[in-house]
Amino acid sequence: MHNTEIRQEIVDRVLTRRRRYHLFDQLDPKRTALVVIDMQSAFVEPGSPAEVPAARGIVADINRLAAEARKIGVTVVWVTHANIHTRSGSDWAMFFENFVAADVRQRTIESLAPTAPGQKVWRDMRVEAGDVQVVKNRYSALIPGSSNLERILRGLRIENVLVTGTKTNVCCEATGRDAMMMDFRVVMISDCLAALSDDEHRASLETFIQQFGDVMTADEALAVLNAVPNR
Repeated sequence: MHNTEIRQEIVDRVLTRRRRYHLFDQLDPKRTALVVIDMQSAFVEPGSPAEVPAARGIVADINRLAAEARKIGVTVVWVTHANIHTRSGSDWAMFFENFVAADVRQRTIESLAPTAPGQKVWRDMRVEAGDVQVVKNRYSALIPGSSNLERILRGLRIENVLVTGTKTNVCCEATGRDAMMMDFRVVMISDCLAALSDDEHRASLETFIQQFGDVMTADEALAVLNAVPNR
């Protein structure tokens, strides 16, 4: 887990702008999805070309949040990342040909292949039978063509999205931003997110709380979910 907090100057800026820090006092559990992003072997396994070491430190926190959230009716959604590569090309050539060095490109491609071991949700994550599983092929799971996550959320009448997983400042933030743009109420769960550094993690959360949604700890989110009367 990252040992960081949103800086006081950002807190003050938020309070000046909207006269309150947290956006949401209550979130209906039955209209809420806990979205767990990229907690799969490709990003959590030691030595993986896309490893995020801090992701292993949030496994227990996500499991605890998911267990408590299920009890009150929250839908848990596991989002994993995969890309298809064939002789005719890649479904995301822009990324693989420009953002990944040639000497690590093949390992990255292999780890993110749809049938690769890297696609499996990390072995210590507790996935339950009633959970939803989604595969995306872009950073954001909600950008058009990336996955069927929006259709699933709309079909379940979800209004609120709690974002957890890795990386805070890449796939998690990208998905959270798009969710807000689609008029979902979005909360980034600060102690259930991991980046490659404390600075990147904090910068992402500081940007998010100013413009895109709320930032809460797991315990704060549970308190807001449990605040809804007559569930």
